[in-house]
Amino acid sequence: MPEYRIFVDGDSPGRDLRQLAQWLRQDTTIRTGATVALRPAPPAEGEMGAALAAIELITQTGFSAANLALAISTWRRTRPSTPVVTIERNGVRVTVDSGDPADVTRLVQALESE
Repeated sequence: MPEYRIFVDGDSPGRDLRQLAQWLRQDTTIRTGATVALRPAPPAEGEMGAALAAIELITQTGFSAANLALAISTWRRTRPSTPVVTIERNGVRVTVDSGDPADVTRLVQALESE
């Protein structure tokens, strides 16, 4: 099963990760084709709890990277300050930092190539 890891960099990465995970869980095409989970980072030395590190998607057969790219692009447009989102699959990392449709196309092509 393909696995995607999604990272968010912005003013509030932990909050943004939680909100993006919620957005993905509410997106019909994502939730029917993938399991969305938040993964904590190991706590730094001297810290009690762990910060959120990434969203992991465990996908089913037929899951479309295009649907994921579209959902993330749409979510970014709803944010007051547009966070940078990085998606990783099979060692390939693609960063989305603009709303340009060409970025979505580049993202899908990179994630679907194996």
